[in-house]
Amino acid sequence: MIAPEEERLLKTYLVEMFGQISSMRRELAALQGDGKGSFASMTDTLDAIVENTEVAGNAILESMEAISASVGKLQGVKDPKTIAVCDEIVDSTNKVFEACAFQDLTGQRITRVVKSLKFMEDHINKLVRIWGKEELARVAAELAAPSSVPDLLEGPKRPGVAISQDDIDKLFT
Repeated sequence: MIAPEEERLLKTYLVEMFGQISSMRRELAALQGDGKGSFASMTDTLDAIVENTEVAGNAILESMEAISASVGKLQGVKDPKTIAVCDEIVDSTNKVFEACAFQDLTGQRITRVVKSLKFMEDHINKLVRIWGKEELARVAAELAAPSSVPDLLEGPKRPGVAISQDDIDKLFT
């Protein structure tokens, strides 16, 4: 059994995570220009980006292979200047191949991040259903309510806004 203070802490964390996800949804909706703002639509968008990048990467690789074949033909000429230029082209070609490999890894990482976000969203929604929206709305309202204890960690304040000396003295009595 969970102690009441631990349950309250869990509910508080859940409300904060749910709020963060809701904020991310609003930002996604604004970026995408639709009302959805869901991780599912973000997943679709990122999947399309990864797929299009993969298609572009394949086109680049095919072109680089064709360039490598042409360089191979030129290397048979045995002219020192031509061989030097061919070596430069081969070095540049290898750098493009490396960049394409990095792009592929980046696409895989994006896919993993999106899957993780979707997993988190699904599990947070399950927890919301377990405790109930009404209970969590109550906790959220409590969190939003101003605290009766002044926050001393906010730094200096202008006169009239700052905590009075009497309020500070009350904290130590």
